[in-house]
Amino acid sequence: MTNAHSRKKQPQRVRRQLLEVAARLSLEQGIAALTLDAVSHAAGVSKGGLLHHFPNKSALLDGLFDDLVARFDNAIDEAMARDEIEKGRFTRAYLGVCFALDAEAEAQGWQVLTIALLAEPHLKARWREWVARRTAEFAATDGSANCLLARFAADGIWLADLMGSHDIDRPTRATLLQRLNALSLE
Repeated sequence: MTNAHSRKKQPQRVRRQLLEVAARLSLEQGIAALTLDAVSHAAGVSKGGLLHHFPNKSALLDGLFDDLVARFDNAIDEAMARDEIEKGRFTRAYLGVCFALDAEAEAQGWQVLTIALLAEPHLKARWREWVARRTAEFAATDGSANCLLARFAADGIWLADLMGSHDIDRPTRATLLQRLNALSLE
């Protein structure tokens, strides 16, 4: 028998596991079916363990949001660091990250979050705040109508990928990305 008091606690691993399970359950069953009981059971974590990290469903959705947006921000910052041209740098990074989401494991997390954004007004407000903050941060280099148009197009590609509404082959995707990147330089 294992003594819980002598086991090494791994709160970050448990938190990560809870977020992954919540994302998977939300994707499979929908946000409405996401309950703290379902998450704790599927994760093999006691309800008390889950409540330690996320005291309610709203906090769990906020945790999903924070996790995904932090990864999104990091990917954008990494792409910007590789781009030597200042004009439109944020837009090109945003485009690259959005276009890559269809091929990444994080795409499922974004599907869940997009559904939650549509259903949860406080998450919608948080997303608007993120967009306003990042847009203002790069207004001097990415404030043109062409950069805005390119980011709106990326949002459309992102939504199409999340919804599975369009089958866009790799050569076409590459052409779209190339044309949108060119807009960021005009």
